[in-house]
Amino acid sequence: MARVLIVGAGLTGSLCAALLRRETARPLHLTVWDKAGDSGGRMITASSPHNSQCTVDLGAQYITCTSHHAKKHQSFYDELLAHGVLKPLTSPIEGMVMKDGECNFVAPQGVSSIIKHYLKESGADICFRQCVTQINLRNDKWEVSKETGSPEQFDIVVLTMPVPQILQLQGDITNLISERQRQQLESVSYSSRYALGLFYEAGTKIDVPWAGQYINSNPCIRFISIDNKKRNIESSEIGPSLVVHTTVPFGVTHLEHSTEDVQELIFQQLEDILPGYKCCYRLSWPNDSSSQTFPRVWRGWIYSVQL
Repeated sequence: MARVLIVGAGLTGSLCAALLRRETARPLHLTVWDKAGDSGGRMITASSPHNSQCTVDLGAQYITCTSHHAKKHQSFYDELLAHGVLKPLTSPIEGMVMKDGECNFVAPQGVSSIIKHYLKESGADICFRQCVTQINLRNDKWEVSKETGSPEQFDIVVLTMPVPQILQLQGDITNLISERQRQQLESVSYSSRYALGLFYEAGTKIDVPWAGQYINSNPCIRFISIDNKKRNIESSEIGPSLVVHTTVPFGVTHLEHSTEDVQELIFQQLEDILPGYKCCYRLSWPNDSSSQTFPRVWRGWIYSVQL
């Protein structure tokens, strides 16, 4: 039985695993590694430490289906809709630009549920906190080394992690990339942004008419979403969650700054957009009479996703 390793548990890696399982006639032993602690990649969904049912999409906010992709990838949309992984986006998003033939979808259980759906379908062995460092050819097998643990051998290795991570790999794999290919890979650029996730206690009301809003006039903040409202899963028993995406220039300028400093800068700008936010960005912790803020800052590359 051929052993196949897919490096990266984001959308590309999970869908690759599912398609290999679905389309390959011969038996395969599929393994998926990711250096993070959970699947999702840039489609990550974070949970409040106070209530795991209170979640926020830090990465992609919704799935845009163009008329072209609706025809080309109809089976994928049909599958995800049939399983309840996707539903049409019906909540108001101010400033969203729609083109003819486009439609948008949200994932009620968080956008990372798309990745989890495909990983489950693949039946692959999923291993987190596996950071690949070298790939070498040993006796017609690919020997994959990682930061911790012994090297393992596979018949096939599929790399789906971001390009900068691929270019950092050592070993025989460097000889497989031609100079032209390396130049092409090095020319790939990403839009660096920060995402700030905020969780609220049950009963908190964020009184705005929108579920999401694009902002053009702020140097720091580009997008805000009342995440549970956007996904149409509001509940009196679960507090709301809010996500803020910064602008690309802000992300680039503050790329090497501490998350604490970036968090405070975002808070300052958020006060102008949602006055009085400090009164509601508080969580009461179990067995603790005090309340404290629990923001979660995530630095990543946010982009529109098309299946």
